[in-house]
Amino acid sequence: MPAQPRMPQPPPTSTAQPYTRYRAGRMPGGSGQGTIPPSGDGGTHPPRQPGPRRRLPRVTPKRVTLGLLGLIAGWVLLSLLLFLISSHFRRVAPPSNVASVLEGSGLPLASPTNILVLGSDRRERNSREPGAETTGFGRSDTIMVIRTGGGHSARLSIPRDTVLEIPGHGLQKINAAHIYGGPKESIEVVKRFLGVPINHLVEVDFENFPALIDSMGGITYTGGCVDSEISGGAANGGYTLRLPAGTHHIDGRQALIIARTRHNLCAPSQDDLNREEHQQALFTAMQAQLKTLTAFARLPLIAWNAPPAIISDMSGESLLALFASLAIEGSPPTKVLEPTGTITLPDGEEGLTISEAAKKRQVAEFMSR
Repeated sequence: MPAQPRMPQPPPTSTAQPYTRYRAGRMPGGSGQGTIPPSGDGGTHPPRQPGPRRRLPRVTPKRVTLGLLGLIAGWVLLSLLLFLISSHFRRVAPPSNVASVLEGSGLPLASPTNILVLGSDRRERNSREPGAETTGFGRSDTIMVIRTGGGHSARLSIPRDTVLEIPGHGLQKINAAHIYGGPKESIEVVKRFLGVPINHLVEVDFENFPALIDSMGGITYTGGCVDSEISGGAANGGYTLRLPAGTHHIDGRQALIIARTRHNLCAPSQDDLNREEHQQALFTAMQAQLKTLTAFARLPLIAWNAPPAIISDMSGESLLALFASLAIEGSPPTKVLEPTGTITLPDGEEGLTISEAAKKRQVAEFMSR
């Protein structure tokens, strides 16, 4: 029998329809509104619902303040890190024999601490002075004891021309101790002379002093006139400075000349005490500069250049504690140990003397502050 033709089967009906096509892409009702965009297969999809818009955080005074505080904290932390790194790699340690003459103490921030500050000039020509050919040290241009920590804050400067007995060398100016035995001898001589313990040493290296001043952007110095020629003046390879009396913004080289000037041509009557006053004015100007916005903007540079200008037995962390203590306790005026007479040394130079009673009185006042 001939095969019967297969009858077309109706498409299967399904009760589940994923979506329905509408003619002309219109929604039911034929109003023409709510047009559905055509899909890729010729159909249309239901309209997508817009998602929530992402809003930017509002700028409020509180958020601005917190942001600025975060930037300031980061700037300070960066500076502290650079100071510690520079202290580890660039700071020069004093001779190893210094530790044997220092008294132990806690951190300067927490306990009373006496720090001997010496200003030294490590120039080659110092080796031509008697005694320096065997030690390699020159005279100490600045001799000052700082007392800080534990609620104390005082400074006592000893004039470099003060005459005393240096064991093995007879009557000498106190700054000659540095020639005969370096910072160790200076510490021992100061301890015997004042009768106070010395816990730490900080020696300012004038060789790297100008770089520190320049990293601050210079300092504003106020003082009398300065007419100085160091090492023969600029014409002979040295330094020359002509500075009228008043207030001036000076750089590191000019500050170094002021610190080293002993014979001021515009004020011939000035003596070693006036030189001490000039140096104290420089330190005061440096402290004032560190409190300015300019110094804060240059804080990482200052932190990097400070350790090379310091020779100390203290670690970087201890130096930071010292600076924190000095900042907390404030900056008291430096008292200069006042001489009570003069003396002529065998070489014909004039020196300064101080009576035992006057010295004890001034030292007692220093230790009580």
